[in-house]
Amino acid sequence: MSTLYDTIGKGYADYRKPDPRIAALIEAALGDAQTVINIGAGAGSYESRGRRITPIEPSATMIAQRPPGVAKAIQGYAEHLSFPDKSFDAATAFLTTHHWAGLEAGLREMKRVSRGPCVFFDHDGSTHDFWLIDYFPDARPHMRPLLAMETARAVFGELRIVPVPVPRDCTDGFLCAYWRRPERYLDPNVRAAISFFSLVDDPEPSLARLRSDLQDGTWARRYGGVLGETEMDFGYRLVIAQAGG
Repeated sequence: MSTLYDTIGKGYADYRKPDPRIAALIEAALGDAQTVINIGAGAGSYESRGRRITPIEPSATMIAQRPPGVAKAIQGYAEHLSFPDKSFDAATAFLTTHHWAGLEAGLREMKRVSRGPCVFFDHDGSTHDFWLIDYFPDARPHMRPLLAMETARAVFGELRIVPVPVPRDCTDGFLCAYWRRPERYLDPNVRAAISFFSLVDDPEPSLARLRSDLQDGTWARRYGGVLGETEMDFGYRLVIAQAGG
């Protein structure tokens, strides 16, 4: 079965490099877990080198981009994990739950196979306030929180939620990463590594407006206030749930 990233993910690893500040938050959340199953593992971002990782990834295109020396990925889906109950010290899922065909089923599988924390790097839905969305209003109705918190609470119960501000020089090129570098969104390779743009039927008129606004100073007049910031909160969150013993 093909996935979205079989189509758009061919240069993903070049633009989605783990940011060390985000990685440090993930490491702290995992604590002393030694064995970790990473769901929707992609090209291996945020996989701890000091832990034993079992990566699960549906896209062959993404698996092919995993660098040498990282754990070999198993092609599979969150909703169907072929491991016994409580097989791992922890489970992780980073910016992936919005791609799952069955969110609740995937969360229940993560809970089933983990003895300890289930750690998500995800989003609460407030990206709608990000200036880039003003240029792509047709995509706004199709957006939703990456992790539906009410579904996660129904599966896990209490959640611990840690804000993850996006630094101005973020190395992980997800949707809001270039909030201070607007010209980066004009690069088709940058856009190819961001699934948001798959929601846009024809991005060219919006990109032409962004390009014009950058050239004539309109963007700076409307949004230039962000240029004085070193980090911004766009709704990215670390969500930590306990699978239980």
